[in-house]
Amino acid sequence: MTAYAEDAQNSLVTTAVETGAANKSDATQDSIVPADPLQKGKTGIVAIDTLTVNEWDIPTERNSLPLTMLFAIFPGGGQIYTEHYVRGGFISAIELLLLYEVTSNKSYQNRRVKEQAEPFQDSVSYYTKMLIDHASDRDSLQFYHEKRAEFVGRVHEKSDKKMEQEDLRKAEIAWMYGLYLYSFFDAFGIWYNNNYRSTELKSMKNAVLWAIIPGFGQMYNREFGKMGLLYMAIIGASTSIWTSQNMVEYYLDRKHFVEKESETSEEYERVVERVTYYRKNRNQYIWALALIYLYSIGDAAVDALLSDFDSPMHLAVLPRLEGGVQALMSFDF
Repeated sequence: MTAYAEDAQNSLVTTAVETGAANKSDATQDSIVPADPLQKGKTGIVAIDTLTVNEWDIPTERNSLPLTMLFAIFPGGGQIYTEHYVRGGFISAIELLLLYEVTSNKSYQNRRVKEQAEPFQDSVSYYTKMLIDHASDRDSLQFYHEKRAEFVGRVHEKSDKKMEQEDLRKAEIAWMYGLYLYSFFDAFGIWYNNNYRSTELKSMKNAVLWAIIPGFGQMYNREFGKMGLLYMAIIGASTSIWTSQNMVEYYLDRKHFVEKESETSEEYERVVERVTYYRKNRNQYIWALALIYLYSIGDAAVDALLSDFDSPMHLAVLPRLEGGVQALMSFDF
């Protein structure tokens, strides 16, 4: 009995020591690993927890707001300063191409059209003089009048071409300024996300309410780059609506003038076709502007809904050693 009691007592002591050691080990582990292994953004798996939050906004060591904004004065400069070289280079290249298009190329096109119109203008002057000189000859008057009308139509055609080029130039300038505005907002967004990125879940209701004012929903979600992109689209589409409407009015005036002479001439048919074309363009941009506005509201709502999506624990299956092996699963939507 005595030997058995001693063995039992020794066994209890050994168990107690092992239990104490186990408890101490658990306490030490709890101090290192969060009590809840499904805590957002803290999986306990180093390979997951050390993932870059968002590769589009990789954090960099250049965190100076004044320098970011100073370099952002030049399109793409803010992105290049914050070490987003491909992004900044793309913006700079597009901006330079637009600048070349609205200055050098459009000037060349205008000169080209003017040079092409000069022979027709000379012909109009010539046949006008011939009409005056042969005012008493009815047979000659008919011929000279038809030839003059033909060259007047060619001059009008070149004049219309010049107006269309000017319409396109104004729209391109608007898109160029819009891209510059996007570049500025995007540079600020890079700096902000580099310093204040958060995976806190935002209110979708608040995002939608803010989004009633274009761009404010994106600002609420701290998506400043998207805010700039939205303003670029609004500026470009609005300007295109305005320039297309100007061309509609221009061709309507031409239509009223030409139809007084003949409604079956080639010039009249061409003018009517251009009126239809620019009306269609104007209406397309109006619809595009409406869709951009609706998209901005939907985008703000989705961004708010997924504002904590950068946390990797939306769907995870992890082992948990508590009283045995357990499999824990978290699924958030």
